[in-house]
Amino acid sequence: MKSSNIGGQAVMEGIMMRHKDEYAIAVRKPDQEIEVKVEPYKSVIPWKGASKIPLLRGVFSFVDSLVVGMKCLMYSASFIEDEEESGKEVKELSPEEQAKKDKKDEKEYNLLMGFTVVISVALSVGLFILLPYLIASLLKLVGVKETGVTVVEAFIRIAIFLAYMYLISKMKDIQRVFMYHGAEHKCINCIEHGMELNVENVMKSSRLHKRCGTSFLFIVMIVSIIFFLGFFAIVPVHTMWLKVLIRLLLMPLIAGVSFEFIRLAGNSDNKVVCTLSKPGMALQKLSTNEPTPDMVEVAIAAVEAVFDWKAYLIENFPEYKGTEDK
Repeated sequence: MKSSNIGGQAVMEGIMMRHKDEYAIAVRKPDQEIEVKVEPYKSVIPWKGASKIPLLRGVFSFVDSLVVGMKCLMYSASFIEDEEESGKEVKELSPEEQAKKDKKDEKEYNLLMGFTVVISVALSVGLFILLPYLIASLLKLVGVKETGVTVVEAFIRIAIFLAYMYLISKMKDIQRVFMYHGAEHKCINCIEHGMELNVENVMKSSRLHKRCGTSFLFIVMIVSIIFFLGFFAIVPVHTMWLKVLIRLLLMPLIAGVSFEFIRLAGNSDNKVVCTLSKPGMALQKLSTNEPTPDMVEVAIAAVEAVFDWKAYLIENFPEYKGTEDK
């Protein structure tokens, strides 16, 4: 199977789909119309060569996905805000006042987005990296050695991650987002399995995909366990603050290795790779729900705005080309 290289993200009442240098956000508006916005994809890292360097590209891709994802979430949320404010009286502004307001709004938007990304990263590191270590470190009080602490830390980290995924999957608003997440996966699976992109074919496709961000996060958990156990087995460190610092410094490398595996998995049908991908895909049963046909329509609109799926099918599935020629 050749990867379509389409990546996406569910947003509020919609989906973002990215392919190469463009991404599209399709949102189902309160009036039930589908709004599609296409934007050029610009990395926050100005050096283009970074996307070609193994390991390093994973770190930059993770940062980019956070920034673009947050921007798309804010855009989709704006439709809900517009509906809430539609009944309010709006004061007419002069062109100069409107320009000044737009500039101020843009500055506030950029500050808010930057602050949100930083807080999100800090909370993630604190919850999934530092907290498990601090809890496991309490075992030293009863004489447990460093290796034992690191093993227990690994189990605590996985337990916190699974509990987090389970709890948010039970939130009503998040459940709708996860339905759109399922629609995103179904669209990509539909194309990558050689089927024409329509609602019927998408609905019968799988909602689980090897290149999902949920699988990436799970792989990060597993790779971090391997790295932490290996490093502290080779290099004895006795100071707590230094152990914490080393864990933080290893995170970019861990993210890079995890990205390379997900990238390999998305382009491979190797049995070993598929087997290693199964735990992450199983976890997607928490982060994806079966979508409704109208959600699939939104996903298809997002895909078609940035990706020529017919050309992909013709290139990779000769049988589809045959049906096109008839």
